Amino acid sequence: MAAVVVDGKAAAQRIRAEVRERVRLLREKGLIPCLGVILVGEDPASLSYVTAKAKALEEAGMTSRDLRLPADTGEDALLAHIAGLNRDPAVQGILVQLPLPSHIREDRVISAIDPRKDVDGFHPVSVGNLVLGKPGFVPCTPQGVAALLREMNVPIAGAHVVVVGRSNIVGKPLVNLLSRRDFNATVTLCHTGTRDLAAYTRQADILIAAAGKAGLITADMIREGAAVIDVGVNRVPDPAAKKGYRLKGDVDFEGAVERASVITPVPGGVGPMTIAMLLRNLAQAAEDWGAGGSKALGDKSPGDKSP
Repeated sequence: MAAVVVDGKAAAQRIRAEVRERVRLLREKGLIPCLGVILVGEDPASLSYVTAKAKALEEAGMTSRDLRLPADTGEDALLAHIAGLNRDPAVQGILVQLPLPSHIREDRVISAIDPRKDVDGFHPVSVGNLVLGKPGFVPCTPQGVAALLREMNVPIAGAHVVVVGRSNIVGKPLVNLLSRRDFNATVTLCHTGTRDLAAYTRQADILIAAAGKAGLITADMIREGAAVIDVGVNRVPDPAAKKGYRLKGDVDFEGAVERASVITPVPGGVGPMTIAMLLRNLAQAAEDWGAGGSKALGDKSPGDKSP
């Protein structure tokens, strides 16, 4: 029996409707959630993502403050822009679109964002909160994966989850998120350097592919009846396609759909959930900001050393 193919767009729309209601209540109190978005350079994929995010924010009743900077912008200049957004009480969330030009140190930029406004969930404080199981922002794609699993009624507690991919944006946060008590999964982390990768993936009740390598997971690597989440978005050359390429996931979809119980497609699976979770994080940031600061930091400023 072929797998149930998950409609990520429909799931994302349900979350976005929930966010719109939260924003309506905030606006009634005179608070309009605003996301400060910084884009350095003109990478086509980044431009597309920023445009999609701006549209989603508008549909949710939120606003954005976009800063488009040339590719040769210096690191100190970028940090100065971030500092300005940190100080601006009308901006509750900050997003620096990645990747950055090679002359800018990504870790320094991420660390410069006020953790209370870190709606991407990449700041070291956010990472620490996730590892320790404390309140804080969780990266959007891992959140989207977890939400899809629940949307599909896939049993997570006690399940063996195998995550293929060790990025700081998806793989590692997923391991920490799904092993928390509220999910209670047993999680194995693999990657492209894992010996005999198939020996691990065949054990998975839930297999999450996030390695960024097209077709890495073939049908014979999937246990019959497993839930398969494909996070990979890879551009594969295709002369017949209008843009000269097509999008392909990390999973060989045509083969996997015959073995899995449920599976996410690419595109149309995890992708829409990522933006939906960004909107949810911004709504949370605005609610926390309106209450006087994030739950994680209380009313302290990022540099406050007082007890």
